[in-house]
Amino acid sequence: MINKELWSETKFIQSSEGYSLSMDPKQVAIGSRFIASIQVSVYQELIEKHASGVLLDLGCGDVPLYQMYKNLVTDNICIDWADSLHQKMYLDHAVNLNEGIPLSDSRFDTVLMTDVLEHISNPQLVMREIARVLKPKGKLILTVPFFYWLHETPYDYFRYTEFSLRMFCEENNLNILLLDAYGGALEVILDIMAKQLVGSSILSSLHFRLSKALIKSHMGRRRSDKTSHKFPLGYCLVAEKIASIA
Repeated sequence: MINKELWSETKFIQSSEGYSLSMDPKQVAIGSRFIASIQVSVYQELIEKHASGVLLDLGCGDVPLYQMYKNLVTDNICIDWADSLHQKMYLDHAVNLNEGIPLSDSRFDTVLMTDVLEHISNPQLVMREIARVLKPKGKLILTVPFFYWLHETPYDYFRYTEFSLRMFCEENNLNILLLDAYGGALEVILDIMAKQLVGSSILSSLHFRLSKALIKSHMGRRRSDKTSHKFPLGYCLVAEKIASIA
């Protein structure tokens, strides 16, 4: 990552209690606050448990997760599209991910790709490339949305089930360590509502506070657990590259 000394927090803010969501609408759109408040906990848990060594941040954008992983890794390489909607001041490489990853084999201990795969028109190639640049026993940390609106159009191509993610891993010598859905029917409905209320800052703020309280309640947690299998808001995956047998 270049210009590390210029990096500053954007979407996620660190505090003594962990990480929370930025309430700056320039960083997180009002309609996306609810889902982002769920994702920040998912990202933090995955990164703290699995990030290590030299990390490749694929589709990094403004590198909002740098604060989470910087003390866990020895170095980080940032890649994104040359025509990304995000700023490019931290990019080591500006490339079209649909054409491959222009880096050497078995270089990385960790590959991080959060909510990027749905924007890749050639996911099979990207998954092969991820497996290629991972060291043996290196880890892929990946998240994707499922029941989620179209975004960054026209570059929003796919939604992936747990079965397609399993298939990608099986095809590319990746052993799944974790594959979980996050969110359920309640979270999906609340996220849709959040996006319908963006015209009113008062209603949006009220909805955000009530939604967070509801999903943390006993009833909300039970409903999420019962429905996440059929109505996932998204998926998180950790997979390890299988070491070759000599």
